[in-house]
Amino acid sequence: MKTIGQLKKEILVTGQNLLEKNLVAGTWGNVSSRTPCGQMIAITPSGRNYRDMQTDDIMVVDYQERVVEGILKPSSELPLHTAIYQARSDVQAIVHTHSIFASSCAVARRAIPPIIEDLVQLAGGEIEVARYALPGTKELAANAVLALGNKNAVLLANHGVIGCGKSLHEALTACELVEKAAQIFIYANQLGGAVVLSQADVDSMHAFYLEQYRKRQEVVANE
Repeated sequence: MKTIGQLKKEILVTGQNLLEKNLVAGTWGNVSSRTPCGQMIAITPSGRNYRDMQTDDIMVVDYQERVVEGILKPSSELPLHTAIYQARSDVQAIVHTHSIFASSCAVARRAIPPIIEDLVQLAGGEIEVARYALPGTKELAANAVLALGNKNAVLLANHGVIGCGKSLHEALTACELVEKAAQIFIYANQLGGAVVLSQADVDSMHAFYLEQYRKRQEVVANE
C-alpha cells in the first residue's frame, strides 16, 4: 500500500501532466484521490500553479470537506470531488480539466456520442453534459453526479471535463480520451457527421475493458 507522501507525489505529477498535455492553463483544473485508507481525500490546493506546486501543498480533507492536513485552501471544486466519491464507491481518483475541444462541446451543450473505441472502453458510452451551475457550488456537484451516472467521464456545461477511474492514471487517461474524441467529433461533423457505435458494441467493449484490459494493467502496475 502506498503512503500518503507517495500519493501526494503522484497527484503533483498528474497536475504537472495537465499542463504538459495542454489540458489546463495556469492554475485551473484540479486533481484528487482517495487516500490509501479510503477514509480521506488528497486534493490539489486552490490557486497554485502546477509548475510551482510542492508535494506538501497537496491537501488532505475528510468527506465533510474539513481539512485534515495542510495549510492551504483546498481546490474550490472540492464539493464536486466529494460528491462523486460519495456517489461512486468504485471511483478512486478524479481529474478535472479545461481542454479546448471538449470544452467546445461543453459550451455548445453537445454530448460526445460513442464514436471512438478507446473512449467507449474506458468511459462506458456517451459523454453527457451536466447542466450548468456556478463553479464550486453544491448545485454543480449534484448536476455532475447525475450526468456522470456510472460512466468515467462527464462534460460540465460551459466549463470543462471530469475524468475518473480506479487510479490517477486512469482518470487522466479518461480526460485525454474525451479531448481526443471531442476533436474527432467536431472534425467528423464537418465531413457530414459521425457514425455512432451500436449499444451492443459499446457494452461489449466496456465489459472487455473492465474484465480484462484493466486487470492486466493492474497486474503490470503492481509488478
